[in-house]
Amino acid sequence: MPAAPRRPVFSDVTGACVRQWTSLVDVVDQLPDDVFSEPTRLAGWRVAELVAHFAACVNAVPLRLAKPAPEGNEVLSVARYLTAVPSAGEVIAQREVDAAAGQKPTELRGNFALAVVNLTNALADAVGERVVNTRFGPMRLDDFVVTRCLEGVVHGLDLAQVPGVVTVSDLDALRITTRALLDTMVERAPGRAVELRVPPIAAVQCVEGPRHTRGTPPNVVETDPNTWIELAAGRIRWDDAVADGRVRASGERSDLSALLPLL
Repeated sequence: MPAAPRRPVFSDVTGACVRQWTSLVDVVDQLPDDVFSEPTRLAGWRVAELVAHFAACVNAVPLRLAKPAPEGNEVLSVARYLTAVPSAGEVIAQREVDAAAGQKPTELRGNFALAVVNLTNALADAVGERVVNTRFGPMRLDDFVVTRCLEGVVHGLDLAQVPGVVTVSDLDALRITTRALLDTMVERAPGRAVELRVPPIAAVQCVEGPRHTRGTPPNVVETDPNTWIELAAGRIRWDDAVADGRVRASGERSDLSALLPLL
């Protein structure tokens, strides 16, 4: 069993999360009304549905903090939570379609901006060890905020694919998201046969097989943070990323396509 990943400092995570979502509020505020009807790369979602999802992702924190802490000692790790996300994909997709229905761009902008204000206020005096209920089970707040940080980075990249829209990930949020997805890969495919490198952020060993002990690892995968996030989130295909050089993979066990996407 792989060692439990080290948790980032709670104040670092909350700061990165708030900055990431605040930057997206600024982008959304500048979008012309007609852009809200533009399609995104997420099937069935226009920009309107994506912005509705932004608000839902952010509102999840104050809504959960407003409820009593669950009883018991069992809590989900970030990796276990992320592994469960695909099971709720259809429900979440329909929720945002319903949420955006009949909403004007002004309302969608306002709901999102208010959600980020509420997030900021909710986290100001929060304690990372506090346990909250999530869609998939109880979770420490500091770990749940990591998932909100990840949502902000992944969906910021989704918004950036709309023609004419530019988003920039907060560097700390990008780092936290990259590490969370690397930890999820280790959870899904424990082992030491492959060294997965995402410079300058981190490298992990994963996949069952002969263990590397010294010298250059026989199986190496290397990519940049944005490409790793897009692969893990299912936004790009492994074969395409290898073909265009965004992923460099060497060794007979270095093909990770059967393990992706993670979300």
